[in-house]
Amino acid sequence: MAINSAWGRAFKRTLDVTGATIALVPLAIPFALIAVAIKLDSRGPIFFRQERAGLKGRLFRPWKFRTMVEGATSKGLGVTVAKGDSRITRVGNILRNTGVDELPQLLNVLTGEMSLVGPRPTFPYQVERYNDTQRRRLLAKPGVTGLAIVRGRNALSWEERIKLDNWYIDHWSPWLDIKVLALTPWKVLVTRDGLYGSSGVNDDFGGSPPDSAPKDS
Repeated sequence: MAINSAWGRAFKRTLDVTGATIALVPLAIPFALIAVAIKLDSRGPIFFRQERAGLKGRLFRPWKFRTMVEGATSKGLGVTVAKGDSRITRVGNILRNTGVDELPQLLNVLTGEMSLVGPRPTFPYQVERYNDTQRRRLLAKPGVTGLAIVRGRNALSWEERIKLDNWYIDHWSPWLDIKVLALTPWKVLVTRDGLYGSSGVNDDFGGSPPDSAPKDS
C-alpha cells in the first residue's frame, strides 16, 4: 500500500483524527496548566508559531508551546538551538526535555496540515536548499513524530534524517506508523536520544541560516 494511494491516505487520515482526538481530550487540563506555567515563568505568548513547509511545500504554522524567551530568534544563535542555551526558559527546558512542547501540533493533525507520523516540518528556506532527491520528503505530510525521531533525532546528520524520511515514504505501511508511534514515548521521554546534535548544537540544514530566516511571531 503506497502512502499516497487512496487506501493509504484514508488509513492515515483515520489514524490521525482518531489518535489526535483521543490524545487531546485527556491533555486538555495539562495543557491549561502548562499555559499558566509558561505565563508565570516568562514574558511572552503561550505558543510559538512560525511558518514551516508542509505537504508539497505548502506553508503552514505549527502550534508549539513557547520554550524560549520572547524574541529568541533575534538573539544568540538565532533559529539554531544549543544544549544549555540561555534563551531557554525554566519551564521551556522541562517541555523540551520531555517533548511536550510539540504536543499542541495535534491540533495541526486535526486540521489536516500534519500527520501523527511523517517527516518533521522544516523552514521554507531549508526547502529551497534541497536537491531533487531530498525534495521527495515533501511527498508526505509532516509528522508530530517520525522515523528519524526514533532513529536518532538531531544526533543524526541532516542527510541521514532526510534519507530516513524518504525511506519512510517509499516503505510506508500501517504497521510502520504504529511501530513509530509505539517507539516515540520511549525515545522521547526515557532515553531522550538526540535532543540536541552530537556536538550539543542543533545545526542548520545547508549551513548557517540566511538573513531572511524567520523571526519570532
